[in-house]
Amino acid sequence: MPYLRLNQAVKMNDTQHAWMRRLARHPLMVDVKERLDSWIDEPDLLRHVLRENQFGQALLCVLLGMVVGAIVASLHHALKVLHEAIFLLGPGEYISSASSIDWVRVVTVPAAGAVLLVIVSSLMRYWRPKEVIDPIEANALMGGRMPFIDNLRLLLESFISSASGVSFGMEAAYTQMGSGFLSWAGQKLQLRREDLRIFVAAGAAAAVSAAFNAPLAGAFYGFELVLSVYTISALLQVGLCALSSAVFVRIFTEGTPIFQLSNNVIDVPIYNYGLFFVLGIASAFVGIATMKMVTSCEHTANRLSLPDWLRPVCGGMVLSLIALLFPQVLGSGQGAIDDHLNRAWPLLPLIVLLLAKMAASAVSIGAGFRGGLFSSSLFLGCLTGQIMGVVASYLLPQTPGQVESFMLVGMGAVATSIIGAPVTMVLLVLELTGSFAATSGVLFGVLVSSSLTRYMFGYSFSTWRFHLRGLRIHGAQDIGWISDLKVSKLMKSDARIVPGDTSLADLREVAPLGDTRRVFVVDKGHEYQGVVDVNAIHSPNLDKRLNETVARELAKGKDFYLLPDEDIQHAMKQFERSELEELPVLDSLKSHKIIGYVTEAYTLKRYAQELETQNSAIRLPLQGKKLS
Repeated sequence: MPYLRLNQAVKMNDTQHAWMRRLARHPLMVDVKERLDSWIDEPDLLRHVLRENQFGQALLCVLLGMVVGAIVASLHHALKVLHEAIFLLGPGEYISSASSIDWVRVVTVPAAGAVLLVIVSSLMRYWRPKEVIDPIEANALMGGRMPFIDNLRLLLESFISSASGVSFGMEAAYTQMGSGFLSWAGQKLQLRREDLRIFVAAGAAAAVSAAFNAPLAGAFYGFELVLSVYTISALLQVGLCALSSAVFVRIFTEGTPIFQLSNNVIDVPIYNYGLFFVLGIASAFVGIATMKMVTSCEHTANRLSLPDWLRPVCGGMVLSLIALLFPQVLGSGQGAIDDHLNRAWPLLPLIVLLLAKMAASAVSIGAGFRGGLFSSSLFLGCLTGQIMGVVASYLLPQTPGQVESFMLVGMGAVATSIIGAPVTMVLLVLELTGSFAATSGVLFGVLVSSSLTRYMFGYSFSTWRFHLRGLRIHGAQDIGWISDLKVSKLMKSDARIVPGDTSLADLREVAPLGDTRRVFVVDKGHEYQGVVDVNAIHSPNLDKRLNETVARELAKGKDFYLLPDEDIQHAMKQFERSELEELPVLDSLKSHKIIGYVTEAYTLKRYAQELETQNSAIRLPLQGKKLS
């Protein structure tokens, strides 16, 4: 009976049947049916939906962001517990703010950690000798592709380094892990190049958001450093990934700012902005000096001819000597920042501690320990700002929270100089402290520091490291497509080739006017000797020398040619240098045999097409994305 009633309820008359048939034939319904059929026929429905749908990608980023947040929180807690056990710290005490540390452990732990790092690194390099690809490099050159095993390798080496008490934090490993995890997921789903780059940025955003309980700063970190552009088409994925990571971490924490200010209200008088300007300049010098000190430590190790396995051990011993006098240089500096924000320090100890922290951070990185300068730059900025704040208290009337305001400005300004993300650092300082009263001062100092660093130095720490390795990377802008567009893809194979001893009369017969524009000349061994302009060989001025002149005498541009593996950018530079409109493509530098040629006009056309494609992908808004 229930079936009969249901059957009767769905009966339709002829008019309803006709209406349903017309609805089924409607173009929109036909399109929906075709889409559903194609999805059902797809062997991997999830991959198809996520690859074609940005909202599906955003939902996946929410889930993956939670996983990244859980991993970062777990690693942070594990490192803290390990520090408490190794250095005999009190519950909840940070190594950089410990009231007392056994000097024997200060001397032995960094060196012992270096030995363990050398062993692990040697095994890793034997297994995988290639350099680890970081998020910026992956987005710039690899289209967002990051080998997953590299992330585990860097994470393990960074954890060992940080557990040894070296003078930096785990933030570089967190961002590597977050970006690598989402890159791996994107590769499994076979995402497009631009979507995969967005996933890499979202992973880094989630890592920073979880590490500092700062979703806004995390999102802008992804945009400024890892994606290198702010675009609406990436806002949903990056923003939700950072937010979900922070929310997940806050479920298991109190959700309060990491640093607590002694003054709830910070007054920033207008006359302080002149000193904020000076502080921005000083912060730029501190940031540049720290980056150059890292390079100096590496060069010193090279001059001493220290083997790779011995460098971390020697660096650990030097770090121990510095830490015996200044224990606050150990660790990331989070506990030390909180201590300085809530306690007054004399001027001279602050200056000495600043120099000691710069040296300790440079030695830690330069000696071969794995890590970055993210958290260290915040502590360096805190010290720089506190020094300026103490000086200001001698020169200007005291106001509530005056020294704290200089410390906040210094944190943002030095971190911007080293890390290179001004908006990120402004938001990070505000989210770390929960103080919005000093916003304009922090922004002013950050702008001054960022501009001066770019003018004087031209690099952030990450791009400076790329420069030292010889990579042409000034940011995470996607230039990998340039490397993918090889000369072999631009080459034509119907090159007109003549022997060098061909007479001018024969040359005119081989290359009549209007038939071709260039003829390539080779010697008896078929090696390239230059190019001949067809219009030039038909000049009346050469009519009297038809049998006397040979092709090699008219050839020019012997030193200008291309190889199949060279990219389009190199090809354009060769056209500019040679002032030729066609260049031969040689098989190798050894044999110099011609296998084809490339024209300048076609090269410029292909470059413009690819550049427009990349720009269109960046500008593509959310509602404009093609769904099929």
